[in-house]
Amino acid sequence: MPVKINNIILDINDDLSEIKNKAAKKAKIRTGDIKNLKIVKESIDARRKNTIKFDYAVEIECEDEERVVNSARSSDVRIAKQEFKEDFEFGKNKMEHRPIIIGMGPAGMFAGLLMAENGYRPLIIERGENVDKRTEEVNKFWESGKLNLESNVQFGEGGAGTFSDGKLTSRSKDSRCRFIIDEFVKSGAPQEIMYTNKPHVGTDVLKGVVKNIRKRIISLGGDVSFNSKLEDIVIKNSRIRAAIINGEEIPCENLILAPGHSSRDTYEMLYKRGIFMEAKDFAIGVRAEHLQEMINRNQYGKYANHPRLKAADYRLTYTTKSDKRGVYSFCMCPGGEVVAAASEDKRLVTNGMSNFKRDKKNANSAIVVSIRKEDLGGNGPLSGMEFQRHYEELAYNLGGGEYFAPVEMLGDFLKDTSLNKIGKIIPTYRPGWEFKDLRKCLPTYVVNALKEGFTNFDKKIKGFADNDVVLTGIETRTSAPVRITRNERLQSISLEGLYPCGEGAGFAGGIVSAAVDGIKVAESIMREYAPY
Repeated sequence: MPVKINNIILDINDDLSEIKNKAAKKAKIRTGDIKNLKIVKESIDARRKNTIKFDYAVEIECEDEERVVNSARSSDVRIAKQEFKEDFEFGKNKMEHRPIIIGMGPAGMFAGLLMAENGYRPLIIERGENVDKRTEEVNKFWESGKLNLESNVQFGEGGAGTFSDGKLTSRSKDSRCRFIIDEFVKSGAPQEIMYTNKPHVGTDVLKGVVKNIRKRIISLGGDVSFNSKLEDIVIKNSRIRAAIINGEEIPCENLILAPGHSSRDTYEMLYKRGIFMEAKDFAIGVRAEHLQEMINRNQYGKYANHPRLKAADYRLTYTTKSDKRGVYSFCMCPGGEVVAAASEDKRLVTNGMSNFKRDKKNANSAIVVSIRKEDLGGNGPLSGMEFQRHYEELAYNLGGGEYFAPVEMLGDFLKDTSLNKIGKIIPTYRPGWEFKDLRKCLPTYVVNALKEGFTNFDKKIKGFADNDVVLTGIETRTSAPVRITRNERLQSISLEGLYPCGEGAGFAGGIVSAAVDGIKVAESIMREYAPY
């Protein structure tokens, strides 16, 4: 078993080859005694801007690992833990029909991959197009304002995360996270995501990755059907019996529902069919653009342009004084752009996107305010969805139509003025934007909370609340506004055979957590049924 060595510290100007020498020194062995060395973690310690360090953990192979650990007598030198894998037994029940998976985002994609690898031959249904055709439609929308309602930033192969920053961070310690990262690397993601503290692949790389995962699913006996929409479900004796796809009834006894957080027509169909769901908290706000150079200077000091350092990010939180409402940064995109992310006619939504290199001039992040159930003005499970729609319509109309976004300078926003003068930060949103008063498309309590939040964040990052920071409205799709409640077998509590999962079902937030949830649901089916 390999030896794991933690807390190997390198100065920012140290050569990477020093890792091996420092590992040997910690283990009290000669450098030549190390047969193989693998970096398993890399993080940056930038707390002291003038002495930035890199902190590594490595695994080494050498002779008599137990003796090496005992001789080192250091808590930083230990036998590497073997990844725990619980015993898994496939079920014995026979499936009459192939399992159907709705959605080719992270949850549906990884549920499909796992089932295909184990002989279940899943059929994946995706309302949008494959990633190449989808990219064409998205670019057309950004250039002309002509929206494809079925294939866009929210719908299509790879899910909404494909047109974001491709972040693969997760707070979960679930061993399934390692499986997901490994699969990303096998499918074309850079090797460094296996050990960096904040891995990301960027939109440009992610497109190729999801395409390769789809090809693997198909090679293993699965099928993926694009431009195919779930229109209804057939229920008999409280059990799912079929899915209606583009007017065709496809029988199934197991349906994994991973529709993404923007499939509002799917929520409405399920509600009509009596599927139990409940409203949940989410957040809305604006996209804020700063110069990436300013963020780099604040985070890295004199090393801001050092070749070892990539574009800096941030994570900010604040709680308002009056009503204890959360204000926080969300989906921060270093070196990226603000993008149009609408999926419904005459409703405007923004998101952030970065490529792998994160080398564009502006940084952007959603700065959002928590929305509570009591804010929704309704008691039904879809009240949060209607709340989002209302403010998206206001934003669309405020921008003047054709999906032009309302934009306001932060100085004007904080002072309730209308100077409408661009400074050194140029808005990146396409297809276009207009100077507008963002108070006209946000609730008053959200506006007040944002003002408090920006003022507080400026104390943490100098220049964060400068007058010429660009605010683009509005961000509403931070998470699903509903949760489709499920039981201990991960099935809907109101319909046997229906497995809600991922962000769209209210059980995840981000690429990795959604993929983990999809895998868990697939495992639940596999424990009950034999391969198809």
